[in-house]
Amino acid sequence: MNDLRVAAVQMISGPDVAPNLATAGRLIAEAAGTGAQLVALPEYFPLIGASDADRLAAREHNDAKGGSGPIQDFLAAAAQKHGVWLVGGSIPTHAADPNKLRNTCLVFDDAGNQVARYDKIHLFGFRRGEEHYDEAATIEAGAVPVRVDTPWGRMGLGICYDLRFPELFRALGSPDLLVLPAAFTETTGRAHWELLLRARAVENQCYVVASAQGGRHPNGRVTHGNSMVVDPWGDIMARLDKGEGVALAELSAERLAEVRSSLPALQHRKINV
Repeated sequence: MNDLRVAAVQMISGPDVAPNLATAGRLIAEAAGTGAQLVALPEYFPLIGASDADRLAAREHNDAKGGSGPIQDFLAAAAQKHGVWLVGGSIPTHAADPNKLRNTCLVFDDAGNQVARYDKIHLFGFRRGEEHYDEAATIEAGAVPVRVDTPWGRMGLGICYDLRFPELFRALGSPDLLVLPAAFTETTGRAHWELLLRARAVENQCYVVASAQGGRHPNGRVTHGNSMVVDPWGDIMARLDKGEGVALAELSAERLAEVRSSLPALQHRKINV
């Protein structure tokens, strides 16, 4: 791994794409202005709280080689304009089932080229009193873990609820950093968000960059926020509680090597036990 300055962008997205893109553009520029080389947006940064019909209407065509549409065009242009690698949170893309969508994270390099696509594998389901979510009703699950080679090292991808499934990240080998766009609810986030992020960092002995939705959205939903960067020892390097903004941190190759050499847990794994 090489040293890297990262930025986790936090938003409070609403149901209309255009203003959300404007906010994302402003925050990407802010992050790039501080010298960030890799910028991560939150899950569903282009729209939250839209009706199912509106989310389906916002789907864009994409495959492993790329795609087009207002959201993807924005991401590619922003990465190129600011000369950053951009992890595009997640956007709605077309699914095999015409009545569903894929929750897709796209990665663009500093020239604006799409270099990776990850479709959310684990779909959130939760019910407590009047609060309930069932992503499987409208989202088609992905099936393939994704790791990306970057100029700074190996980067693994996950989205929100994926965080609860450590086997997904084990399937990535030994990534140097994990990037996790999210829109954790306030209920589950308050209980588990920090705990799970630090656990994934410790067990994989890697950096974790988590970019979240954080605040009260126009439809009344409250997301937990607390975008953060965690080091391979589980220490929190940067954190943003609620509201729009950017959490910045310097990832150190020396620190990563120090943790892995002093406690070589990854080499001690007994995979077949």
